[in-house]
Amino acid sequence: MKRVLVVFGTRPEAIKLAPLLEQLKSDDAFRIFTCCTGQHRELIDPFLSFFQIRADLDLNLMRPGQSLSHLHTALVAGVGDALAQTRADWVVVQGDTSSAMASALAAYHMRVPVAHVEAGLRTFDNQQPFPEEMNRRLIDSVADVCFAPTETNRQNLLREGVPAESIFVTGNTAIDALKALIETRPLAPCVQGAPLEIPYLLVTAHRRENHGQPLQNICCALLEILALFDGIHAYYPLHPNPAVVDTVKPILGNHPRVHLLPPLGYSEFVTLLRFCRFALSDSGGVQEEACYLGKPVLVLREKTERPELIQVGNGVLVGAETGKIVAEARQLLEDEDMYRARAVSHTVFGDGNSSVRIAAVLAERLRE
Repeated sequence: MKRVLVVFGTRPEAIKLAPLLEQLKSDDAFRIFTCCTGQHRELIDPFLSFFQIRADLDLNLMRPGQSLSHLHTALVAGVGDALAQTRADWVVVQGDTSSAMASALAAYHMRVPVAHVEAGLRTFDNQQPFPEEMNRRLIDSVADVCFAPTETNRQNLLREGVPAESIFVTGNTAIDALKALIETRPLAPCVQGAPLEIPYLLVTAHRRENHGQPLQNICCALLEILALFDGIHAYYPLHPNPAVVDTVKPILGNHPRVHLLPPLGYSEFVTLLRFCRFALSDSGGVQEEACYLGKPVLVLREKTERPELIQVGNGVLVGAETGKIVAEARQLLEDEDMYRARAVSHTVFGDGNSSVRIAAVLAERLRE
């Protein structure tokens, strides 16, 4: 029986690996070991509990004020030890986090094959997002199998010289998790005391590129939107990073129609996304989920590695320019025909069966 080490350390990894872990554990071809790096300790634990994921190894590596360099050093060493302890035949990593990149590098150093889930996403700008763009390029350069969510991602990998026989277009496992949640979980009437029947916008902004003045611009745009539309509220789950909290609270904290919420669980967040008018977000996962749910998104970034969202019409890039954010929001709130044209569900990121496809490929590779 082949040993597979699946590594994760952040909320997105937990969400997107949960359906794949379920598939892998149902196949006798694998002996699955799970390793949590603890990269986002306080954020990931509720998600592991929700998805009933128990880490066989918990590295608990994150420290307050830790630099990316120190985190990376600890991750490579910690995952290297985990590889030695489990005697893994393969390593599975997901996405573009520091945990994923360091795990892929540690596996490469130990000549352990790497499977990269969510491969081939690119903005072609190493600073946007930072450090995720470089992380995923490095992972794909050492991966033995690349699971590309879309054909666009596959073409990116081919242009970089990744062998065609190593690339599989599978869809994104985020949609697997989302579809399973919608089909099996009852809806809550409110989230953290915030009612769902009032018209509201859902806001998330936390990326490094938006820290400082860009985030201030985003908050000012939100104030302008609320001033123009008296009946609209805004729900903003705050990332605990002081660079976010210390910027957002002084600007938005006292507004009667801005609801600053603590970090939410998966079910709570999806509920808010399902019933919002539209989302303003710099999150990659929100782009995928909103597209499947048929929710328009104002993408608070200059570039996106998910151009499919823009191509199908669900999203528009607004960056952190106050005027552009307000203008696009006004159109969605005033022009009902435009809103209906953009509030359409698309399966460009997946149909809910990505994990089945990935597990089938891994099973075949492990039997070789």
